[in-house]
Amino acid sequence: MKLPTLLPFMCACLLLAGCAHRTSSPAAELATDSIRTDTTPTRPAPKPLLKGTDIVIEKDLLYDKYTLKDTYPQKDTAWSFKWTLIEEWLAEVENMQRDSTCRWVVMQNYKNRNREAPVVRNYHRNDYGRVSDSLNIERYQSAPLYLLTDTAVPERYGRDGTLAYGEGEEGSFMRIRLTGSGEKWLVPKRYLKELPDSTRFHHVVIVDRGSQHIATLERQAKGHWLVRSMNPCTTGRRRPPYAQPTPLGMFLLQEKKRRMVYLKDGSAEHGGFAPYACRFTNGAYLHGVPVNAPHTQEIEYSYSLGTTPRSHMCVRVATSHGKFIYEWAPVLQSLIIVVE
Repeated sequence: MKLPTLLPFMCACLLLAGCAHRTSSPAAELATDSIRTDTTPTRPAPKPLLKGTDIVIEKDLLYDKYTLKDTYPQKDTAWSFKWTLIEEWLAEVENMQRDSTCRWVVMQNYKNRNREAPVVRNYHRNDYGRVSDSLNIERYQSAPLYLLTDTAVPERYGRDGTLAYGEGEEGSFMRIRLTGSGEKWLVPKRYLKELPDSTRFHHVVIVDRGSQHIATLERQAKGHWLVRSMNPCTTGRRRPPYAQPTPLGMFLLQEKKRRMVYLKDGSAEHGGFAPYACRFTNGAYLHGVPVNAPHTQEIEYSYSLGTTPRSHMCVRVATSHGKFIYEWAPVLQSLIIVVE
């Protein structure tokens, strides 16, 4: 056979050999290459949020004087500890600590130490004649909250002692996200104190201003809390121009005073002292029975505890109970939650 005759035959054989060698289609090979070279790590699924029903509460009292029952008589009715509500708050405390890398900050402006906050855009004067925002939060002792798009005039006020997540700095401001609501604001850095990275909240005090009682709880493990005390208390009352209700919400225990000295209403005259005082917002302290001047002897108990509000804003408890909380709850790591 001549060479020109063999050439087409040889080309056909080579073509068939090439086709036989291919084991998959180009599309299949491309897909295989994509799978082989994709090294993107799989993101872990977010941790599920706890609900109130996930919280386990057990009683293991460390302070056992004047202990109240779950339900107890009060004049012609009965008052009860709102355990379902408490479980929901504890679930909130658990959930807000899921991210171990969060940057905690607390608003601070006790007695306007960090400068009086500017006047908000829409303000009014409350029953006490003080400038307040649309939510009736007073300008005095508060931090200004600015919209993310406007740092000229504040929109609202944030109470001293309010906890938030710090989410970055923008010049002289810090962008924050409030616990609970998740609202985002800009706040001048002078009104914020950054907490250590190791901060955890395992001590919680629940104050019920509707039923005038208090419970302290300590975290043992995820979702597991122990009741350390259940006692009567007295909260603040609305009586302008001096006495104010204890504000609702969650606050950080910011400082302690063995004896908190107070003045007589409307004067600079010494009015007395309150023992074992733990300050959580503005001038609101949790403390033992107050002692009016000129007396100096501490008073253990008062008949008014657990009845009706009568404080100026503070939460009063038996003096030995105040001492227990004073020694039990660490500063800047304990939460005071006021409910109704």
